[in-house]
Amino acid sequence: MIVPCLPKSESELGFHKKNIGIKIKLSGWIHRKRDHGNLLFIDIRDHFGITQCVIENKDKNFKVLEKLRPESVILVEGKVIKRSKETENKDLKTGLIEVKIENIKVLSEAKELPLPVFGEQNYPEETRLKYRFIDLRRNEMHKNIELRSKILSFLRTKMTENNFLEFQTPILTASSPEGARDFLVPSRVHPGKFYALPQAPQQFKQMIMISGFDRYFQVAPCFRDEDGRADRSPGEHYQLDMEMSFVEQEDVLKIVEPIFFDLFKKFGKNKKINQIPFPRIKYKDALNKYGTDKPDLRNPIELVDATEIFNSKEVGLKIFKEIISKGGIVKAIPVSNTDTKPRSFFDGLNNWAIGQGASGLAYITFEKAGSKIIGKGPIAKFFSEQALLKLVKLCKINEKDSIFFVCNKKKEAINFSGIVRQKIAEELKIIDNNSFKFCWITDYPMYEYDEKEKKIDFSHNPFSMPQIEMKDFEKTDPLDILAYQYDLVCNGYELSSGAIRNHIPDYLFKVFSKVGYTEKMVKQNFSGMIKALSYGAPPHGGMAPGIDRIVMLLANQKNIREVTLFPLNQNAEDLLMDAPSEANEKQLKELQIKTIKKS
Repeated sequence: MIVPCLPKSESELGFHKKNIGIKIKLSGWIHRKRDHGNLLFIDIRDHFGITQCVIENKDKNFKVLEKLRPESVILVEGKVIKRSKETENKDLKTGLIEVKIENIKVLSEAKELPLPVFGEQNYPEETRLKYRFIDLRRNEMHKNIELRSKILSFLRTKMTENNFLEFQTPILTASSPEGARDFLVPSRVHPGKFYALPQAPQQFKQMIMISGFDRYFQVAPCFRDEDGRADRSPGEHYQLDMEMSFVEQEDVLKIVEPIFFDLFKKFGKNKKINQIPFPRIKYKDALNKYGTDKPDLRNPIELVDATEIFNSKEVGLKIFKEIISKGGIVKAIPVSNTDTKPRSFFDGLNNWAIGQGASGLAYITFEKAGSKIIGKGPIAKFFSEQALLKLVKLCKINEKDSIFFVCNKKKEAINFSGIVRQKIAEELKIIDNNSFKFCWITDYPMYEYDEKEKKIDFSHNPFSMPQIEMKDFEKTDPLDILAYQYDLVCNGYELSSGAIRNHIPDYLFKVFSKVGYTEKMVKQNFSGMIKALSYGAPPHGGMAPGIDRIVMLLANQKNIREVTLFPLNQNAEDLLMDAPSEANEKQLKELQIKTIKKS
């Protein structure tokens, strides 16, 4: 028999004890070797773990094993023996025994390694991705990918328990405006025409609801030709795509919350999780309080709008007043218990802000002088005593605290104050790293103004249902229209976007008309969807949690490539398989395509 190195469960630990004295066969990779002169110790590793084997120098197989490189694959025959008390290894489940080698067979000899498996050293990403099959042997990576599999299995079970049916939607489909570039696939049968790889199964999952199925899900591959980030893979990602019929927004949220609570409780390594229902935070409030629609609620700092105080006669800070006069705002970032911080702490934050492209980071520190609270710092002299008291009251602080300020155009001030909020919390180490804090962001605007294109565009999902009746749509300012859209956020990461869908064709035409689509254009671009909605469609909605980000959070990783089997690098290249690659002349001729070389 070939025995796995590690028992599959704690209850099987006794297997190794019971087999002391029994001859076995053991196969795996040579994890590492330790030569003690007369004895050679070899750790053999497989998917289940590590077992120590030992051979004496007088054995005929000693020289063979001595020459083999790490990661060679061998089969060992030998007797299970008990380790002496002083050599027991309590870090291994097999640490009470070892195998005394009697015979070996070399199954596959390894060349010199481009990166080590033992020791978990950090190697350049280029090397790790080029030799991903070796990188995946490392314990941390191996556990991450195993965790991913268990999470997917758990989610599938939960969805089935909640009466969702699993379907697979097409991979070759038509192009649609989902917010990113499509990957196009040329058609050989229809020269000059192209399929698109789906950015999401959006239209298909809506058609499944229109087809009369009540609840659908799939673990869906999605393809977007966009740049990579630490929390986003270039090229492709996977999402738990789901849709439900005859639901309103709150119905979707109530179905999803227990699934995520149970998921993070099972795989969250005993971290605290906020109880359901998760907080519902309106998009506008999230920006005002946290400077982002992806707030990290482990951070206790909340932003305050201090524009009115800075624009009053009691403050003489001209540079801020000039920005306010041009439509700018002032965001205050109140920070508790900074009285023990040295000047270098504040100077460091100011230098960091300059490095981020800001002109600096203004601040006031507060302390008690007799019965009064007074302000200190570079800009405190521009404030009257009354203005400082108003700041203290507005920001709900005391004499041990400080306030930092960001002044800019509204959008820029909100965005940067959110970044500052998080930076300060990290510097002060006040983020609770032993918890998961979920929240829902709701009431997204249907539209936004695109400064670059100088026109109105969709802010989120174009297929979402507006929060006003169709009869009131035309007489309402588009930028005031909210949608039934919602995001699930955890620890500063957007885990999922979702929406209640617009299932009324005439209303869809109106919604798209605001961004320049005529009825004819909508019918051309979404012919299948419009056709389906025209034959009786139920109210429906859903969402699509990102699998990669979920696993990244639960594995406590900062980069999504650490939880992906064979990821592309940030330049969207597959270094292992050498993709993308050039097509040969025969392939191009069959597709009736010519490539244009860059001059």
